[in-house]
Amino acid sequence: PGSRGTMLVLYESPGGFALFDVLDEAKVRKVDDLYKYFESPEQAQKIVSLRKFVKFEDATEAVAAAASIIEGKVGKSLKKALKKCEDTLGVADAKLGASIKEKLSINCVYDSSINELLRGIRNQAESFLETGDQMKSMQLGLAHGLSRYKLKFSPDKVDTMIVQAIGLLDDLDKELNTYAMRLKEWYGWHFPEMMKIVPDNIMYAKTVQKMGFRTSCKSTDFSDVLTEELEQEVKDAAEISMGTEVSKEDLDNILMLCEQVVELGEYRAQLFTYLKNRMHAIAPNLTVMVGELVGARLIAHAGSLLNLAKHPASTVQILGAEKALFRALKTKHETPKYGLIYHASLVGQAQPKHKGKISRILAAKCALSVRVDALSDTDQVTIGLEARAKVEERMRQLEGRPDLNGAKQPGGSRPKPMDVYTPPAVPAASYNPAGDSAMPVSGKKEKADKKKDKGDKAEKKKKRDKDDEEAPKAKKAKKDKK
Repeated sequence: PGSRGTMLVLYESPGGFALFDVLDEAKVRKVDDLYKYFESPEQAQKIVSLRKFVKFEDATEAVAAAASIIEGKVGKSLKKALKKCEDTLGVADAKLGASIKEKLSINCVYDSSINELLRGIRNQAESFLETGDQMKSMQLGLAHGLSRYKLKFSPDKVDTMIVQAIGLLDDLDKELNTYAMRLKEWYGWHFPEMMKIVPDNIMYAKTVQKMGFRTSCKSTDFSDVLTEELEQEVKDAAEISMGTEVSKEDLDNILMLCEQVVELGEYRAQLFTYLKNRMHAIAPNLTVMVGELVGARLIAHAGSLLNLAKHPASTVQILGAEKALFRALKTKHETPKYGLIYHASLVGQAQPKHKGKISRILAAKCALSVRVDALSDTDQVTIGLEARAKVEERMRQLEGRPDLNGAKQPGGSRPKPMDVYTPPAVPAASYNPAGDSAMPVSGKKEKADKKKDKGDKAEKKKKRDKDDEEAPKAKKAKKDKK
């Protein structure tokens, strides 16, 4: 190599870290013409020369070094490569340069000329590093390794698990209800009264498992399944039951179905706990606002947490009610006020007339919470509690209830005062008794009126007779015409 320059350039390759001496800084500063000096290996060696190449020992070290550089941190391999380096160092990333300066006290340069220089070095990397055909396989191996590393070491932000878990939970609920209804209908032939006494599906299945035949109910202890009152009620009903008898084979099949219902119930509880923990890890602020189930359904409906974060508050509000929205737009009716968010506890607590307003406020706060969850690094609740408190305060304000300090909210919806009747300024017209007079009018006027009425009647009769004469003639003419 030629004489050492005053500047070094750090080049990160799939095989290791390389340090190059800059031989001609004046040419490097001419950014627009720099690519011309790297058209051949001979020309490139007049601009830079390799000082040191620290090779990675294995793929694990290469992945760790690449991950550190992406995060802008100084790893062990990079420290080893920059040992005893006192010259100014050109780097490709400003964040990495700041970390190197902080940890190793080396002055770093980051500008467009360094980027162009590194592009030229990358173009002639095989001639500088003498790796031959191995470079492509190294690149491929590192790319696969780094992808696996990212998936492996960031499981907390993988929201696919939430989408799958909430889908499975809904399917389990449907199956559990179908199985439980079939069990109640089947065992109901033997002991129909128990269906109303024990409404819970899992409790019903466990009771049937313990009891078996109705006749053994009195001697069975249900203390670990039912309360004392329910247990006594079941035993009393079994004594006077109207159910039919069943065979041992029938009961065996019913008990197998009971076992399925109990197992499904236990797995459903376990899956809900898993979903709850996952939601608290991935979307803690959203979980505080709407709960685990509604939050998970919103994420599943949007496709991912990031997709949900891209939605505006107005879309979050009606997410899940798209069918009703488009039907309303088509028929020019009122659009829906809420979708999946309707099932949130805050909307449920609101009065019916305030549900629309609360859902709009809640959707706005949820949109902010989701963005914090999707784009921040922390997995702790940051704005969720404060946002929920504001929604609750607004609800109290709408309902006119006092706030937490006991003060009456000024903007509450108070009942409107009744309108008080005020009499008109001008008095109403008084009753005129003269209007009721039945006195006969003058004789001449009466005669004239009678004559007029008689003339009208005669004229009407004449017209009617004429119509009667013309009707048969018109009918005959019409018939002849046909």
